[in-house]
Amino acid sequence: MGNHPNQKQMINRFSRIIGHTEAIKRMIIEEKECEDILIQIAAVRSALNNAGKIILKEHISHCTTDAVRNNDSEALDKLNKAIDKFMK
Repeated sequence: MGNHPNQKQMINRFSRIIGHTEAIKRMIIEEKECEDILIQIAAVRSALNNAGKIILKEHISHCTTDAVRNNDSEALDKLNKAIDKFMK
């Protein structure tokens, strides 16, 4: 991720995601309703996707722009592979 301008915000975002996943675990242990658990899983999935989009946008804005300027095709190949893995 390198020198991310919003590193503190991303750490806080992932701390909240971790908290949500721990809450889901507790819900399962406490045998809460499946519907409620699924809603929470969907919320975590959405939060992870949004965090991934932020990181991807920052990567494109900084690293990829520099790679294009420097004619670095390897960096662009890495970006394409990362997008493929992220979109699975």
